[in-house]
Amino acid sequence: MKYLFSTLLFLHGVIHFLGFLKAFNLAHIQQLSVNISKNAGLIWLLVFVLFVISVIAYLTRLQWWSILAFLAIILSTFLTILVWKDAKFATIPNIIILVVACFSLSQVIFNKKISNEISQVVGHSDGFKTTKVTTEQLAELPSPVAKWLNVSGVVGKEKIHSVWLKQKAKIKMKSEQESWNNATAEQYFAIQNPAFVWKVKMNMPPFIKVTGRDKFIDGKGEMQIKMFSLVNIVNEQGVKMDEGTLQRYLGEIVWFPTAALSPHITWESIDAFSAKATLDYKGTKGSGTFHFNENGDFVQYSTYRYKENEPDTKRYEWVIDVNEHAVMNSVKIPVKMTATWKLDEGNWTWLDLEITDIKYNTKLLSN
Repeated sequence: MKYLFSTLLFLHGVIHFLGFLKAFNLAHIQQLSVNISKNAGLIWLLVFVLFVISVIAYLTRLQWWSILAFLAIILSTFLTILVWKDAKFATIPNIIILVVACFSLSQVIFNKKISNEISQVVGHSDGFKTTKVTTEQLAELPSPVAKWLNVSGVVGKEKIHSVWLKQKAKIKMKSEQESWNNATAEQYFAIQNPAFVWKVKMNMPPFIKVTGRDKFIDGKGEMQIKMFSLVNIVNEQGVKMDEGTLQRYLGEIVWFPTAALSPHITWESIDAFSAKATLDYKGTKGSGTFHFNENGDFVQYSTYRYKENEPDTKRYEWVIDVNEHAVMNSVKIPVKMTATWKLDEGNWTWLDLEITDIKYNTKLLSN
């Protein structure tokens, strides 16, 4: 598809070069019966150059290719009107190029917005002095939580203040959906001032590309999912989203266990294998229960979240189950997990997730 579109761009540019050749009597172009002045011929040449450069930029994945294509289309449309009898069918490739350029530009704008939000998260983790985790600090935690931190291998290591991780996932957008959609995602966390940005790319049949972003910054949550980075599928914010994204952040601290020592989190012992955590940050508050096995490994997180953002929506149990652990960057974390909504009509396992890379306290976060 990429090379088919680039061929269309190039050939459409070559057609405009013919107008330049005719204007300067460099070739006999039967397809253009209308006389073309030399001044107009220079415009035909300019359009050719713009399309050729946009092809090169498109193939090399330079984001500004669409801006050149927009300019070329405007000039091309003007020239088409001047020689409408001979060139009216040029409107068809112009429309195709315009649609693709619109999608591309919308993706650039959406990605720029996400980059700015990531910069906010990075800023939340700047300027903090790093200290090491001690056994004395664990003494104040419920016994299963303290055991988990010991088993994770964080004692004696520096506290984590920033996280970058990469994921591959399978997602079901609806409870009745049978097949999975493949996705890849990146996530950025700040710990001292709790925040995250999650950006995801997903393919849906037949040729639909979905991009999304979930965030929690300054105690506020927001979810935005777009088709081709242009058409909103989900665009939600408000008090319910604030609470829900905070609960998500709370459940995901298992990827950076030293966050359990955050002053914003309070722990309450339940039994020998579970404890309740409450995160209270900038007016938003939420809780969840962490479950551990006999070895001290985290195995499940459960909380009651708003499934939707409507005024009359209610909370449902939302559960993360661990399928596999691994040691990454000297820390034992869950790397394969599923997320399930327990609804009135039955369970909906909507996410099957794998961590493929993770980095702590690194400047890579600001890239």
